[in-house]
Amino acid sequence: MNAKILETENVTVSFDGFKALNQLNFSMDVGELRVVIGPNGAGKTTFLDVITGKVQPTVGRVLFKGKNLRSLPEHQIARLGIGRKFQTPRIYLNLTPRENLEITSNSNKNVFSTLFGRPNAAEKNSIKGLLETIGLTSKSNIPAGLLSHGEKQRLEIGMLVAQSPDLLLVDEPVAGLTDEETYNIGELLLALSQSHSILVIEHDMEFVRQIARKVTVLHEGSVLCEGSFEEVQNDSRVIEVYLGQQQN
Repeated sequence: MNAKILETENVTVSFDGFKALNQLNFSMDVGELRVVIGPNGAGKTTFLDVITGKVQPTVGRVLFKGKNLRSLPEHQIARLGIGRKFQTPRIYLNLTPRENLEITSNSNKNVFSTLFGRPNAAEKNSIKGLLETIGLTSKSNIPAGLLSHGEKQRLEIGMLVAQSPDLLLVDEPVAGLTDEETYNIGELLLALSQSHSILVIEHDMEFVRQIARKVTVLHEGSVLCEGSFEEVQNDSRVIEVYLGQQQN
């Protein structure tokens, strides 16, 4: 049985009386790829905010590898091994993909030393392998601003991986992408799941079908149900609160 990398225990987050999360109990195993879905207002983004320390729970606690994250600042939680990718890519547009990866993988996190220093052989090989993984080898030396939206998404996922987190939190990575770009992101996440624990928030059900082993459905700040994609897709409660909305 795998150890739990992430657990929430009765987590409630209240904003002016509104419960964005309501006694949320959730857990995922080390090495797992989990997809979380749910209608707008279900609490998905607040869920990620609580994990990363951006929002403190009103009640309950979050455990990462058994460690209570309550009251820890965001930067300390990141250093423990949690990396988050937001919906909009956050990359250095004037730098090349290679330089973007070098900056985020540099333990000194110093732009000047990264741009004007000389990466060692191990760092060069690591960056080369990462460029291959995210499919940007041929575009590694052009300004990142010239990449397509899907390529920028892949680059930011690569930048996240370059920081060597144990848990990747990926928030709606295929919003606004073409079918081909969406498929490419899915294949990238499946490849990364061989060596990382990954939690994905997503709305695109075809994308969820592509990558999901286990799906958690949030509704009104709580877990509505969990299971395989097929189990969730055929659950009458899910059809009513979420999938049915897309069919109307």
